[in-house]
Amino acid sequence: MYKHLQERYAPRPPVNVGTLVKMKAEGEKIAAITAYDASFATMVDDAGVDVVLVGDSLGMVIQGHDTTVPVTLNDIIYHTRAVAKGLYRPFLIADMPFMTYASREQALENAVRLMQEGGAKMVKLEGGAGQVEIVEFLASHDIAVCAHLGLKPQSVHKVGGFRVQGREEQAAEQMLKDAQALEAAGADIVLLECIPAALGKHITEQLHVPVIGIGAGPDTDGQILVLYDVLDITSGRKPKFSKNFLAGRDSALEAIKAYTQAVKSKEYPGPEHCF
Repeated sequence: MYKHLQERYAPRPPVNVGTLVKMKAEGEKIAAITAYDASFATMVDDAGVDVVLVGDSLGMVIQGHDTTVPVTLNDIIYHTRAVAKGLYRPFLIADMPFMTYASREQALENAVRLMQEGGAKMVKLEGGAGQVEIVEFLASHDIAVCAHLGLKPQSVHKVGGFRVQGREEQAAEQMLKDAQALEAAGADIVLLECIPAALGKHITEQLHVPVIGIGAGPDTDGQILVLYDVLDITSGRKPKFSKNFLAGRDSALEAIKAYTQAVKSKEYPGPEHCF
């Protein structure tokens, strides 16, 4: 059975890279969120989310670590496989954990595992111009790639903590150059985290591929939040860009629907969520 031909003409056809490019071109905001299990995956699908990321953020919100560094490839494969079971429409991206893409061959082997064993449709990796060769190699093997710039949580020990990136003019210029280089290498999406809103806008305008932001201002092509922040069940201090969408609502589903609608209507993020 050619299931993909049936899905193409379904009332809710699955999102793919082409869908996201079209959304950027037409000015329709992309609503993205993290998920880590089948139950929540079904819920975010029902809420109308476009993109789901199985992020290595699971190391902090599920496993209780202080950083994402301890997360293993097997952890991501396990959770991606579970999430894939609950999704129909959203496009599924999986993080490549710390030091699982240190060489072209290692990156290819691990990306294949995320797709074949986990069911991911795209892999995400952190890094700037230093990852151009890796992105180009994966793209040459027809693997869809999301590049991650700005605050890179896997590098937290190197940069000295979770800090806003790109505040200085030179750093901002370098980030734009890195984004353009990664796009040229074959990255299909660029994710920007914790950067000034003006820089998020500038990079988005300069790239042809969709740009998804988290703490990158309101002018990126889409937004992503950690599911647990949307539901306000993350303990401790919250990031500036997080928002409790469960407040005043009766269920987690309604909260995720409210988040999705807020992204689509450009209500979120507001000035209070930006740097």
